Amino acid sequence: MLTIQNYVKAESLEQAYELNQKKSSRIIGGMLWLKMSRMRVQTAIDLSGLGLDTIEEEEDSFRIGSMVSLRQLEQHPGLAQSTDGSMRECLRHIVGVQFRNLATLGGSIFGRFGFSDVLTEFMALGAEVELYRGGRISLEQFAAMPADRDILVRVILPKEPGRCSYQSLRNSSTDFPVLACAVCAGENRAAAAAVGARPGRAVLVRDEEGILSAGITEKSAEEFGAYAAAKIRTGSNMRAGAGYRKHLAQVLVKRACLEIGGMQG
Repeated sequence: MLTIQNYVKAESLEQAYELNQKKSSRIIGGMLWLKMSRMRVQTAIDLSGLGLDTIEEEEDSFRIGSMVSLRQLEQHPGLAQSTDGSMRECLRHIVGVQFRNLATLGGSIFGRFGFSDVLTEFMALGAEVELYRGGRISLEQFAAMPADRDILVRVILPKEPGRCSYQSLRNSSTDFPVLACAVCAGENRAAAAAVGARPGRAVLVRDEEGILSAGITEKSAEEFGAYAAAKIRTGSNMRAGAGYRKHLAQVLVKRACLEIGGMQG
């Protein structure tokens, strides 16, 4: 059972940051996972009054506040268009509409969960995070960092011409993914695949060998799938074994490449 001693609705990011430096404090968002824990929280810090629940579309990027709900992301027409529909695809599997109305982008990203559909998608799209004290860094770099007491303010998603595909496999429709995968190929950057699965963390594999540079075919898609699978480390848990996840990564990356290339709908 979760126990909260004090509740503070932060009046500024500085106040929230100072309060969060104590190990007994917690930033709260939708509280969909936190409420199921058995921890004792001395101070719960609410960011809902700081205007971080908006999606700002600029000429070259989207600036998405950490308190934006997953449902807002799912329904945003600009994000759907810019991400080739992959944003909606990665979100529609997450439990249900009621859950996505409450779950926040900040909670999904800051936890650095290896199984996260959201983290996998944003990483493949080349997103950056803005931290209150840590500044602006790539999501790839952030995902590899250990947890700290900084505050995730927003996520910056660049607008880049190209195509993107999101793929996942679940043992049941609303379960955590056994493996999540997103592949993006832009006009101004090499193709990249983000692969995420428990118990590890999501990782980004770039097409440094130029496997897809001459175009996507059945052969090049299969080769890039094998290349990406060889670059990642997988683990075993109750949902699947490491070997199966390795094979699944190859299959899903190939499938995503074929969809990007218009060879599979």
